[in-house]
Amino acid sequence: MKKENLKRLLHDFNVTIGLLALTTGLTFILLLHVSNNPANAALFYIIGIITIANCTNSYLTGIFASLCGIIALYYFFAYFSINYSMQNYPTTFLCMMVLFVIAGYAASHIKQQALVLSAREKQLMEAEKEKLRANLLRTVSHDLRTPLTGILGASASLEENWENYKKDECLELVHNIHDDADWLLNMVENLLSVTQIQTKNSKLNMSPEILDEVVAEAVTRLKKRMPDVKIDVEVPMEILMIPMDAMLIEQVLINLMENALTHSHGSRPIRLVAENQPDHIQIRVIDYGVGLNEDQLEHIFDGTYSETAHSDVHKGMGIGLSLCHSIITAHHGTISARNHEEGAEFLFTLPKEGTHE
Repeated sequence: MKKENLKRLLHDFNVTIGLLALTTGLTFILLLHVSNNPANAALFYIIGIITIANCTNSYLTGIFASLCGIIALYYFFAYFSINYSMQNYPTTFLCMMVLFVIAGYAASHIKQQALVLSAREKQLMEAEKEKLRANLLRTVSHDLRTPLTGILGASASLEENWENYKKDECLELVHNIHDDADWLLNMVENLLSVTQIQTKNSKLNMSPEILDEVVAEAVTRLKKRMPDVKIDVEVPMEILMIPMDAMLIEQVLINLMENALTHSHGSRPIRLVAENQPDHIQIRVIDYGVGLNEDQLEHIFDGTYSETAHSDVHKGMGIGLSLCHSIITAHHGTISARNHEEGAEFLFTLPKEGTHE
């Protein structure tokens, strides 16, 4: 560790000497070919000192650069010597030295504070990722158990007592196995999408997409799995080109619609409404059922939302909703959930091109 610190300090001093030499050379060119005013030389050295402070990681290099800079300024560009006998020389020299030291220290301090803030932000991000991983692991461990138990139970019954079952009973067991397997496949797809979004170096495949085509594709994909569902879709008449990763946004729409259709326990069709706002589009999935648990709404997207008898959220949807949150956040949008008088509503926004940083 000490060797690394010494190596870093030597690197910083080498950078300091190099930049001071460069500043001196540029100042010679300035005074010889542009202006011979020593005040311009002082400004050049202040810029050089601030640059050194930004390119190094120690207060010592900033102060060292300030002292060397003031000496070089007065030796090369003021009187070509350090002569304390000249009138007002000591006062001017001291004032300039204080100015250089303050400039160097301030720049170094700002750099150090930026490094500290960056380190804290990184720690917070890592802590948030660990929390999300723990929540997902807990949710997966809990929710995989139910469909796997159903599959194992139904398959064991068929294997051991198939001759005692009627055809309709066998078909029902096979249908249950198929439903649980399909649900498990959907969960795996969600988990893979979460992994893709949260991989450190992953990038979204962003491109301008026509909004109503993405919505139509999501509805079509859902109806292949749930042929009898009823969905009222409302999209703006104008063609809206929104930057997005179309496959991931379709996954968000499918998750939200499936959640509303399967777990709202309502008899009315759900609504999917897209609205054109000045700097973003807003999409709402509205159901008419039992609604959401108000006490746990703040946890609905972090994977810790627990199932209750009167809740839209069902086994495994913690993962699906956590995925939705990750995808929309990666798109620089927002997502939220709330109750209305007749059920629940999930809504998210996607910024238009050029409106996010």
